[in-house]
Amino acid sequence: MAAAPMPIRVYADTSVFGGCFDEGFIDHSRAFFADVRSGRFRLVTSAVVEQELILAPPHVRRLFDEMADVADRRPVSGEAIRLQQAYLDAGVVGAGQMADALHVAVATASVCPIIVSWNFKHIVRFDKIPRYNAVNVQQGFGPILIHSPSEVSGGQEE
Repeated sequence: MAAAPMPIRVYADTSVFGGCFDEGFIDHSRAFFADVRSGRFRLVTSAVVEQELILAPPHVRRLFDEMADVADRRPVSGEAIRLQQAYLDAGVVGAGQMADALHVAVATASVCPIIVSWNFKHIVRFDKIPRYNAVNVQQGFGPILIHSPSEVSGGQEE
């Protein structure tokens, strides 16, 4: 009997948790978390997500707390802070998007192959993804795949 494949480590930013309660994102967000629960993905989250959810509605915070049992919660390391600054210095995002840069930095420094987000303005954007990855490589990290939950979950053929 073959061993079950190892789940893929996927960093989910704050928008994915909120997406479970947003009409436009609910189906794919819930499919993503179903994939986490089924063992297809290993959820990686961070202190950044937890901090951003302090002001979120109670039902969003409850989902985060429920998923904490199956999540790998990563700290904001010095490596992640340096990588965040490198994104800012390279102009990938501006100073107003420090948290967005920090999500990508924590995911990258945590060696997640994928980050999922509904942030199409500053993270999941065709012109920013190669720039994040250019900085990652320049800083000694590997590239990271950046997708929306709809691209990685729900209705995927095996």
